[in-house]
Amino acid sequence: MSTIKIKKGDNIKVITGKDKGKEGKVIAVMDSKVLVEGVNMITKHSKASQTNPKGGIIHQEAPIDISNVMYVHKGKVTRIGFTTVEGKKGPKKARIAKSTGEVID
Repeated sequence: MSTIKIKKGDNIKVITGKDKGKEGKVIAVMDSKVLVEGVNMITKHSKASQTNPKGGIIHQEAPIDISNVMYVHKGKVTRIGFTTVEGKKGPKKARIAKSTGEVID
């Protein structure tokens, strides 16, 4: 499997599916899926418990496939690549935006 190019905290845009066009922040990254704030919302029925004494219907995000999202850089979607950048302790692998060539992190 190739390197996962989307990380927690990245701003992304959904490019396919029922939520096409929505933007949000990545909450979590699982193998080939991502959890995005406000995207792919589902309703879940929960029983009453100690943490949720009333129970009821909960609205929460469901994972979306990583291939259905793209990274947003300066307001535009872009692909992500890798390059080596000189650091204090020698060369370091860094993510770059393919559209501008700028280092992301």
